[in-house]
Amino acid sequence: MTSSDIKQIPILDLSPEIDELWDDLNAAIQRVMRSGHFIMGPDVLAFEQEVAAYLGVKHAVGMNSGTDALIIGLRSLGIGPGDEVITTPFTFFATAESISSVGATPVFADIDPATYNIDPARIREQITPRTRAIMPVHLYGNPCAMDEIMAIAEEHGLLVIEDCAQSFGARYGGRQTGTIGHVGAYSFFPSKNLGAFGDGGLLATDDDRVAELARMLRAHGSRKKYHNEMLGYNSRLDTIQAAILRVKLPHIDRWNEGRRRVAATYSEVLKDLGGVAIPKVGEGHVFHQYTIRLTTADRDGVQHLLEQQGVGTMVYYPVPQDCLPVYAGEQRPCPVSVTLAQQVLSLPIGSVLPETDQVRVCQTLTYAMSMHVNSSAKLSDSPRST
Repeated sequence: MTSSDIKQIPILDLSPEIDELWDDLNAAIQRVMRSGHFIMGPDVLAFEQEVAAYLGVKHAVGMNSGTDALIIGLRSLGIGPGDEVITTPFTFFATAESISSVGATPVFADIDPATYNIDPARIREQITPRTRAIMPVHLYGNPCAMDEIMAIAEEHGLLVIEDCAQSFGARYGGRQTGTIGHVGAYSFFPSKNLGAFGDGGLLATDDDRVAELARMLRAHGSRKKYHNEMLGYNSRLDTIQAAILRVKLPHIDRWNEGRRRVAATYSEVLKDLGGVAIPKVGEGHVFHQYTIRLTTADRDGVQHLLEQQGVGTMVYYPVPQDCLPVYAGEQRPCPVSVTLAQQVLSLPIGSVLPETDQVRVCQTLTYAMSMHVNSSAKLSDSPRST
């Protein structure tokens, strides 16, 4: 049997969701094509109203990416050169990049190894007279400890910008992530729990002034076309993407529940597998990723064996932000995030993942772990499916 004969289980398969909504998605795309309103068409305003109602927030402002939502959120809150923003080192670069892009300085506070999220105790250690804001990231769809973070912010007069790129639909204390701080920034990158068919983003806020500034900044700094008042961005959400998101939005809670079921199966099967630390499941987790830690095995070796057996995995993230060349050596080390970057491995997840595939992922992982300690094992002994 060759590797091409093995049934592949990708890290994410969007085809079940697309197949389910095929006719509705085609109708929405064709409606936009026939309207000719490709920029800021009626579907954009309708989506903003619908998503604001879903999130329970006063304003939802569509943008062309989650990164722009972070940048415009920071600028709308008045954060810029000379300011410091405390954030996690353990996430995608766009988080720190957005802070640096507005001229502020990202300050990294280490993470809680149980949740992979920023540790509130470490936030307190990093506060200085220049600190203006905290940017928590609800990594993998797991809400941060927002009660503690908001208490710190209130105590020190800080703003909070929630990075919700991976947490659409996640709840904390009954509230949607992104609606607890002063601004929430969401991404609709295709692989997200609510994903477009291209780039897309959203800023959520209850603050009228912040919303007005955000709407100006996304449109070249203008309230009225050709009457620009400040330097802004070309960051409008495409009408076609808004129309696609309108079709998908009503299904997000059901899809997130499907992800939770897959995660529950993984956790039940893997909880006693030696050398594997399963994720701590907090309230409202939506499992954008199901990420384990391999505490004793060679993570990269295990990942390679899984790949040979047709099981797709990813490492989110192999290099913490503070260790990237752009920031390396500038700040206090974050040893927990450095350790986890060498251990984490994300398994296939989605709203629909057949039970047979879930079982095979767990069996193959168990096999790969055994291969790590028993190099005499043969690939022909491995659990394969065609």
